[in-house]
Amino acid sequence: MLETAVVLDHAHRSTTTREPGARRAPSFMLVHGATECAWAIHADVSRAVAGELDALARDEPAGADWQARPRHERRYLALLAGERIDFGPDFGFPEHLPDAQLATCVIDDERLLAQNFHGWVPGEIAAGRAPVLAIVQDGAPVSVCFCARLSDVAAEAGVETAAGYRGRGLAPQVVAAWARAMRERDRTPLYSTSWMNRGSLAVARKLALHAHASMWSSWRR
Repeated sequence: MLETAVVLDHAHRSTTTREPGARRAPSFMLVHGATECAWAIHADVSRAVAGELDALARDEPAGADWQARPRHERRYLALLAGERIDFGPDFGFPEHLPDAQLATCVIDDERLLAQNFHGWVPGEIAAGRAPVLAIVQDGAPVSVCFCARLSDVAAEAGVETAAGYRGRGLAPQVVAAWARAMRERDRTPLYSTSWMNRGSLAVARKLALHAHASMWSSWRR
């Protein structure tokens, strides 16, 4: 999961995120699993701070309490003062996914998303967002799921539903369609979110996704 989220250099330090138009990776990312923890420190973090972060991370306990804050969170916050913190669960998909009640289609041209979605850049789909699955209503895509981050073995889902179409149960259906498409491409579908994102957590519940890790990350503002 860690290497699906970020690119690591030869020293196992993170550099960028795994997405089109890659941005700087978090200064520090800590993944808690049931049996072990994994972490990555950005390549531009000073040697002294990186050494302390590494020592603290080695002392983090594994476990399946996904809402438990990191043991050394206060020290991380002090070392990474002023940075934005994200914290949330990472989910896997069950073997059997619910059948879609609505048809989905593959979108391969960003222009088709322009009516209801903003920020898509020409060439972005081909550069790593594909496959983009969509539910079309009123002549245009209204709910889409795509690769937020992509590696050779796994992909993280990104999902968005147009404002006027939310609350209709579209997101779980398009996410399930995307997960099937990823499996057909021999990649493991993953779904991660924040504990603060109630809508995204509701999608995970409706699809009966199973949490298998939590991720705490510190981003430079």
